[in-house]
Amino acid sequence: MILTVTMNPSIDMSYPLKHLAIDTVNRVKEVHKTAGGKGLNVSRVISLMGRDLLATGILGGHFGAYIEARLDDDQIKHDFSHIDQESRNSIAILHDGGNQTEILEAGPTLTSTDATNFLKHYQKLLTQVSLVTMSGSLPGGLEPDFYAKMIQLAHQAGVAVLLDTSGASLKAALESDAKPNLIKPNEAEISQLLGQQVDGHDLASLKQALQAPIFTGVDWIVVSLGAAGAVAKHGDHYYQATIPKIKVVSPVGSGDSTLAGLAMALEAKKPDQQVLQTGMTTGMLNTMEAPTGFINPNLFDQYFAKVNVQAI
Repeated sequence: MILTVTMNPSIDMSYPLKHLAIDTVNRVKEVHKTAGGKGLNVSRVISLMGRDLLATGILGGHFGAYIEARLDDDQIKHDFSHIDQESRNSIAILHDGGNQTEILEAGPTLTSTDATNFLKHYQKLLTQVSLVTMSGSLPGGLEPDFYAKMIQLAHQAGVAVLLDTSGASLKAALESDAKPNLIKPNEAEISQLLGQQVDGHDLASLKQALQAPIFTGVDWIVVSLGAAGAVAKHGDHYYQATIPKIKVVSPVGSGDSTLAGLAMALEAKKPDQQVLQTGMTTGMLNTMEAPTGFINPNLFDQYFAKVNVQAI
């Protein structure tokens, strides 16, 4: 079973607008509200693909109760650690022919007791699972090395970890002794880590960047390149994954959907090519739907066959 971790969940609201008018009223006819946060997008896709999972993280207040109710509606099994504070909202405005403007609340600031209680809860859940995904930002009050501590606990329990975060928390995890088994940065995040500009479309330069000392010990590095697919490193092997042109309805949650596919394939111990095909397919299918972190599983086989993965 896969454990999905969302440390800073939210109610994700998506507002489609033909045009976003500034300093006046904008009215929307359709509003999509989902149990959100990157890890819950991962959860939803895994569930839609019929795979067994358990969602965890930290929730609180009326918004937290709303999130749990929506997970129940979606028949997603969950077991969260609870706090006295209120969980957050996140708003995505889709407007003007493909533009996306986001308004993200910071969320609660956790106490040291909240953090300790969660880690105890998390350790109990590790006994039930074979793989963990950790996604998104850390809430206020937690040090940047909190994911690194969670990775160490997972490895002590013999559980692999897929980490999708950025900034200080990603750097702390890469500098710790217990490395994540997979990371999924984009070219901007790699550039930030290395302190130099990395061009994701220059394969030779990107391959060289992935050999930097900070990535030593990370088994899988999957670099998201949007419509261009991805470049990946697994051990000493490098791959380029390309995807077909598709009609994009909403890009929100596509990176999370990609992580869901990677997690499912890795847990099933699929070969490298199929790991990347699965991740690219679930990511593509999400862009074809309006709801956040949502796919049509009936289209999976059709688009899986259209993903090309080559060794480079």
